[in-house]
Amino acid sequence: MRGNRKMDTLIEFSRVSFSYAADSPNVLEDISFSVRQGDFVAVVGHNGSGKSTLAKLCNGLYVPVSGEVRVNGVSTAGEENLLAIRQQVGLVFQNPDNQLVATVVEEDVAFAPENLGVPPEEIRARVDAALEAVGMTEYKLHAPHRLSGGQKQRVTIAGILAMQPACIVLDEPTAMLDPEGRREILHTICKLNKERGITILLITHHMDEAALAGRVMVMNKGSIYLDGSPGAVFARYAELGAIDLAVPQTVELTHFAGLPPAFNDESCAEALYSWIKGVKPC
Repeated sequence: MRGNRKMDTLIEFSRVSFSYAADSPNVLEDISFSVRQGDFVAVVGHNGSGKSTLAKLCNGLYVPVSGEVRVNGVSTAGEENLLAIRQQVGLVFQNPDNQLVATVVEEDVAFAPENLGVPPEEIRARVDAALEAVGMTEYKLHAPHRLSGGQKQRVTIAGILAMQPACIVLDEPTAMLDPEGRREILHTICKLNKERGITILLITHHMDEAALAGRVMVMNKGSIYLDGSPGAVFARYAELGAIDLAVPQTVELTHFAGLPPAFNDESCAEALYSWIKGVKPC
């Protein structure tokens, strides 16, 4: 049985607004939502909708101009809280090269725990566990610059995992990857959430990626436009169309056939096959 909802809350935004300068308009306006431990939340929207800003507010990289962000009940506004908050909420950026700091993969993964003063034997265990979790153990002695984009991003995620966070916020982690690298990262993200219970906040502009989550938040002009399960959000075609967002093609196809929404190729193919078999010829 799940405990009290308040006790389960990991990240909470309370009437948060943010701007990049005192004389600039707000990028986010009066945002309120919460993320519970173990959730997988996708945040979608056009460029400029506030997605990346929201991501950076989650671990205190940015601080609200009004309202409050709390992680495990602790405000991100207090500088004395930031180290503990960033151990709880790790942030993965779009370009993995911006987060790779060492010349050997395992040294890169060990970088954060070393700076936290973790004992050497514990660092070794964390590095091995993190590389195994993202499927990169065989590359531990490789040079990061020789890896593919997807492999680099998995090493970046391993570096965050070595800090043993409760949550990983990923800011468009597949944007610079080829299809294979994108599949690698999405598989890793889903595995970490399902098998390890790590809370995931995925910032993306790909609606098919959002369909993998348990909850979808749609951002528009600095506000939360829609918030609900993928099925509930994608069912609101007209509202998504009003802000020039399209549902995944699998959802479009099943909607056209009058079927329940399908969120991946396999379930879409199965649903359409069953539908076609049931259609009588003229």
